[in-house]
Amino acid sequence: MTTTIPYAATEPSRADVDGWPGATLLEFGAPWCGMCRSTQPAIAGALAKHADVRYVRIEDASGRPLGRSFGIKLWPTLVFLRDGREIHRLVRPRDGAAIESALQRVGAERRVAAVTSSTDQRG
Repeated sequence: MTTTIPYAATEPSRADVDGWPGATLLEFGAPWCGMCRSTQPAIAGALAKHADVRYVRIEDASGRPLGRSFGIKLWPTLVFLRDGREIHRLVRPRDGAAIESALQRVGAERRVAAVTSSTDQRG
C-alpha cells in the first residue's frame, strides 16, 4: 500500500516549520525508498486517529537544507513537532504502535500546555 499524500512539491524552510502552530508530523524519505513505502500503511493508520495533525512528506536527499537542519541520516525518519518544537523522533519505525505512541505524546504535550496556561491565568 502506498500513500496518496505526495511528497511536498516545494520544501518548506526551517523558519516556516518552526513557526507552524499545533501538531505536525514531518516524514523525511524518498519515493523510491522501499522502507519508506513499506512504512506508509502504519503511518496512515496512526494518522487516521489524529485528524488534527499536520502531515508533511519531505523528499530528502544530500544537500537538502530542511533534512540537514534536522540531522536526518536514515529514511524514513518521522519528526513529531508541537508548535515548531521537536517532541519526538522515530527512525525507521517498524509498526503503527510506535507512531501512535509518538502522536499521543504530541497531543499530550498540547494538553499539558493548555492545563499549565489555564493554571497560570488563575494565579
